[in-house]
Amino acid sequence: MSDDAAPGFVRVRLDLAYDGADFSGWAKQRTRRTVQGELESAIATVLRLPEPVELTVAGRTDAGVHARGQVAHVDLPEDVWAVERDKLRRRLAGRLPWDVRVFGVREAPSGFNARFSAIWRRYAYRVGDHPGGVDPLLRGHVLWHDRPVDVDAMNAAAELLLGEHDFAAYCKKREGATTIRTLLDVRWERQGDGVAVATVRADAFCHNMVRALVGAMILVGDGHRPVAFPAEVLAGRVRHSAVNVVRPHGLTLEEVGYPADALLAARSREARNLRTLPGGAC
Repeated sequence: MSDDAAPGFVRVRLDLAYDGADFSGWAKQRTRRTVQGELESAIATVLRLPEPVELTVAGRTDAGVHARGQVAHVDLPEDVWAVERDKLRRRLAGRLPWDVRVFGVREAPSGFNARFSAIWRRYAYRVGDHPGGVDPLLRGHVLWHDRPVDVDAMNAAAELLLGEHDFAAYCKKREGATTIRTLLDVRWERQGDGVAVATVRADAFCHNMVRALVGAMILVGDGHRPVAFPAEVLAGRVRHSAVNVVRPHGLTLEEVGYPADALLAARSREARNLRTLPGGAC
């Protein structure tokens, strides 16, 4: 996967948002509706391209997960980009379905790769614990939990998870893929409407990682487990039967961070390396 477009092409960065409720995740599938499928079809249609395009994305969200700060790139022919660069965003707005929007379209700097150049991704998970349930207008983006949760206790548990670890206990294992990640920030805040929001930021995430971490911290918040429980699960490096992967609709990809332009290519090369922990565990 190149860090620059092939000769005759321009790499274009797209900033986008979507409601994941009716999508089978980001990644294109032959028989299911996906965000990637809708976007690639729309781009090829509005630009009248003879060949299909292929998007590379910062974070491949699962079915039902939302995004408001997703980033992708696509390589377009130079002659097409020269004519359409100022029109593409408006044309996509007229072609795309209501649940996916492209808010930014611009030529990417040299070395930019939406996936590998990223240095962090920030997600939010929203939990409502009001005994009456979740505000119906928020039901598609907030998980209802039937017991009150203690934000302070969950923050104490979160602090024990920070840093670089093997998150195998919180990930769905994929053949040949590492589960080592650096968790940069985890914090819970109670909003004015009563919703408890977890902000989770890491250099990258493996499959189901955020939702499993939230599931473990909720067990602390509602009193089922002690503060040390999520860290103990992490240290065990195997899935724990008590930890549920919470439902996807409470999760939103909020933002993706990139380094300065001069560092994009170097970051992309670094991110492709298989990671190991001190002592050689991968």
